[in-house]
Order: sequence, then C-alpha cells, then structure tokens
Amino acid sequence: MNNIANQFTTIEQVTDQYLRQNNIQNSSASTDGVSFEEILSDKITGESELKFSKHASMRLDSRNIALTPNQNMRLENGVKQASEKGIKESLVLVDSLAFIVNVPNKTVVTAMDQKETNSNIFTNIDGAVIM
Repeated sequence: MNNIANQFTTIEQVTDQYLRQNNIQNSSASTDGVSFEEILSDKITGESELKFSKHASMRLDSRNIALTPNQNMRLENGVKQASEKGIKESLVLVDSLAFIVNVPNKTVVTAMDQKETNSNIFTNIDGAVIM
C-alpha cells in the first residue's frame, strides 16, 4: 500500500496519532487556580471536602494569607455546621480571617484578613459561623 505523504499506511495509525494528541491535551488541563501543593496536601491528609474558587485562591495569594492545617480544619467544621443549619451563603470567621462560603457547593468564594474586614459589612450571606 502506498504511504499517504509518507506519514501513514493504515487508518489505525491515523487514529492512534489523533487520540494520543487529545490525551496529551486533556492531561495538561488547568486546575482552576489550585496549586500543586494544595492538591498534594489534600491527598496526603485525606480528601478535603472544601474547595477554593479561583477568585478565593487569588485573594489568598494576593493578601499573603496561608491557612494552617488547624485553621483549615476549623474552616471545614464551620462549613459543616452552616450546612447543618441550612445556611446557603455563609460568613465563616476563623481567627482574624473571614471567608464567604457557598455552603451547598462547599466552595470558598472569597477570603479576607482583618485589614479588609474593618468595614464590618458583609453582603449576600444568610448566616455566619464563628470558629
């Protein structure tokens, strides 16, 4: 059989090449702002149910906020308590940090430290949990 432009001799070769390209592209997909360190930490310590939105991750980075494992555990417990009370959008206060959390999706929407919470005004929430 003649090679088509000296590239392929069978349909299987064509299919394999295109499937391999799609697999490579899919495997390099973005993780929506979640760092490798966060993913690794979650895998080591057990699956974290709590997710951080891209916006919240950017806020944590730009404000140099780093959660300790204890603070992260308390944040997760606060979200669990908010869920048990039927809260949909919650303010969760952990030490001097404030988090707005979409409780049904278990997603932190934004994060602030004490400097940004000076106005003491939080909107679009239907409950608060102080840990």
